[in-house]
Amino acid sequence: MAEILDCVLLLALPASGKSEIRRYMARLPEDECRRDFHMGPTIQLDDFPYVHIMRRIDEEVEKMGEERVFFQSGDKPFKEPKDWGTLVEMVNEDYEDLLAGKMYEPKSAAMNLFHRLDEAAKKAMTTPRLSALDTDTLAKLADKLEAEAREMLEEKHKNHPEELQGKTIVIEFARGGPDGSAMPLPAPYGYGYSLAQLSTSILKKSVILYIWVTPEESRRKNVARTDPDDPGSILHHGVPLDVMMNDYGCDDMNWLEQNARVPGTVTIEAYGKIYNIPVARFDNRVDKTSFIRNDPSQWKPEEVKAIHEGLKEALTKLAK
Repeated sequence: MAEILDCVLLLALPASGKSEIRRYMARLPEDECRRDFHMGPTIQLDDFPYVHIMRRIDEEVEKMGEERVFFQSGDKPFKEPKDWGTLVEMVNEDYEDLLAGKMYEPKSAAMNLFHRLDEAAKKAMTTPRLSALDTDTLAKLADKLEAEAREMLEEKHKNHPEELQGKTIVIEFARGGPDGSAMPLPAPYGYGYSLAQLSTSILKKSVILYIWVTPEESRRKNVARTDPDDPGSILHHGVPLDVMMNDYGCDDMNWLEQNARVPGTVTIEAYGKIYNIPVARFDNRVDKTSFIRNDPSQWKPEEVKAIHEGLKEALTKLAK
């Protein structure tokens, strides 16, 4: 039997089925996941909570009459595209904190989060903006977001197991570029850029499970899953149409696979080294995952078989 996969990068366009796949796996017995998927109990890392809190920051500073920090507007893309790198740096830090078992005990969870976002922006070679706010505005912002930031920090700490041995770390994110873009996508767009920003400790242990849908299907499913009353939900958040067209109108995974130095991998040059990251696809162009959002009592055996067999095939390829 193949060894347990250390780190799986779960990549796809928005609403492609990544979160539903995570939910499906979480319900399976551990021995079945090890046998069929070569995965131990999973530890989940995801950049979406940081996207959500960035939008919340913008909402609150706008209410104060200040200029938005991160996004052009509530339904538009980033003002500074290098913030795709900021998100990667937040994930890098979460990964290193996980390995080290690091816990934060800040007086203000919000101020701690603001500091982390600014430091991540510096690493992504863009301007730290929260520390540039005047003292009064920053204090009011921290007060408004303290409860949400504290909840995020507690969730981060709950994600730290006592023992990492035998576990599989799953890192989820979506990347792309404007609809109709030529390949390769220019930095800081696409998977090519963001994968190269991952830390060496992630790159040397990772494989890629790519959930394959068309951009059109991604947009359709994004509308179908959106619950406006639950914008921070992993399963039910919606991405604005302008963002879907300009940040996720296409992606570069096919180009990366076709231009890899080693078949069955994605070639990433980072930190003076070359990483050939194994990649496999779960074909979700015909929807196999949306049923997972329903109550498990409503899951049909043929639906369960389709997702299970598709994942087994892809992950067995990666384990080999």
